[in-house]
Amino acid sequence: MSPSGFQAMFSHPVRIYWEDTDAGGVVYHAQYVAFLERARTEWLRSLGHGQERLRTEHDLVFAVRAMRMDFRKPARLDDALEVSVALVECRRASLVIAQSIRRGDTLLLDAEVRVAALDAAGFRPRPIPEPLYPELKSLQVVPD
Repeated sequence: MSPSGFQAMFSHPVRIYWEDTDAGGVVYHAQYVAFLERARTEWLRSLGHGQERLRTEHDLVFAVRAMRMDFRKPARLDDALEVSVALVECRRASLVIAQSIRRGDTLLLDAEVRVAALDAAGFRPRPIPEPLYPELKSLQVVPD
């Protein structure tokens, strides 16, 4: 389902620089993955769960398992974008996150990202630890 059907729980601003674009000033497609990753990282940080803290205190890392992206319109040099994050499914050892990238009211990209919970030491699947799991579960949103 498209994140446009969900109330975004978090939004992260991104400005487009030369390094993000091709010779024509259009954002290179792989850069969108980085924008989505930064927004998910900042969402976790805003909840008090930075990546380093998750790793050191909980022996937990989240790794992308699958990603679906629909490119709708291009972003261009100097654009100011908003990258949204909405948790749509929280399971014991994985999350499904709906994300979108907008320029004002214009939807440029929407994505569904599945992440797995792994132990930081061996990168093996593990449950999301307490008290993080119920906190994330409480943030799960439903379609508008």
